[in-house]
Order: sequence, then structure tokens, then C-alpha cells
Amino acid sequence: QVQLVESGGGLVQPGGSLRLSCTASGVIFATDDMSWYRQAPGKERELVALVTSDGSKYVADSVKGRFTISRDITKNTVYLQMNSLKPEDTAVYYCNAVVRRKIGTTPHWGQGTQVAAAS
Repeated sequence: QVQLVESGGGLVQPGGSLRLSCTASGVIFATDDMSWYRQAPGKERELVALVTSDGSKYVADSVKGRFTISRDITKNTVYLQMNSLKPEDTAVYYCNAVVRRKIGTTPHWGQGTQVAAAS
């Protein structure tokens, strides 16, 4: 059994900052790609940022320069530092991790955490 536990969401004023965390736990050997997605009401889920096991990173153009993804491999944890938040960043943010287990490599999702930027 693999669990991804997210934390750090909340409500901030536009221009504010939040830091999301996501930790993978269970019987796992290691984590490969770890990423953050978001889904706003009435919209499809979209990739926000991704970090590979060797540290390569991708950040969506819509958040480039404002959001930073990082990871602690020893803790199977990924972070998303979100600065200069805008109302359009409001969404449920989901963590995704590709996990290496005894049975093979499998993708997993967190439960989601709400992020809102509003006055």
C-alpha cells in the first residue's frame, strides 16, 4: 500500500505565498518522477511542475518564475513553493509520484489540497 500525503494548502491574498508538501509512504524502494497537477472548477487537470529522480525539472509557462518545485529523495518528498499567487492559481492541487515497489513501478495520486488566492 502506497500513500501520498499532501499539506500546505490554504487561502492567501493575491501576491501571497504558499508551500505545498507531499510525502510518499508505504513499502516502496524509491520514487521516480514526482509532480504537481492542479484542477480548477470546470477545467481539466493540468501539469504544473515535475521533477525527475535525477533532478531535472519542468515548470508550466503559466507559473514559470513564480513557482519552484524541489524534492528530498531521502524523504520521498516533493515541494512546491508558490510565490506571487494570482486568483487564476486557485485550484485543487494534486501530487503525483511514480513509485518503485517490489511488484514494479506504479503511479499514485495524493488526495488533493485546496489553494485559493483571493482578496
